[in-house]
Amino acid sequence: MPHTARPARNVFEPRNPDWDATVRASFARQKVMTLIGAEIGELKPGHCEIRLPFRDDLTQQNGYFHAGITSTIVDSAGGYAGLTLMPAGSDVLTVEFKLNLLAPADGEFLVAEGQVLKTGRNLVITRGEVYAIKGGRATHCATMQQTLMTMHAKEKK
Repeated sequence: MPHTARPARNVFEPRNPDWDATVRASFARQKVMTLIGAEIGELKPGHCEIRLPFRDDLTQQNGYFHAGITSTIVDSAGGYAGLTLMPAGSDVLTVEFKLNLLAPADGEFLVAEGQVLKTGRNLVITRGEVYAIKGGRATHCATMQQTLMTMHAKEKK
């Protein structure tokens, strides 16, 4: 049997039957996504894609998307990938992330993909990738590893 370096993506069962609506409502409340013009792309349990069209006011001095913008969308993509698997009434909070910038984010738009690697009761580990799309070609410009905290719903008294 041939060996592959990358295992198949995990298939996750969401604990919240309304996970899609929960994520989209949270995204709509996140004002920074509105400010920069980001949109949710593909969304499924354990996976979230965020797309961001190029705007000149999102660039650094050389005309590339600013690293802060790149990290903002991949942080949210990972966070929302995690939220898809959290219990109903929960919310998500990033505990930490490590971002490697691999190439200039030079493109007509960016695509950030968040993917859950492991989920637990309180912590969720994700991986994120960012691609700059220019002329129909994708350049892998950043990669992230992230730890999320599940903010469990408080019981009503």
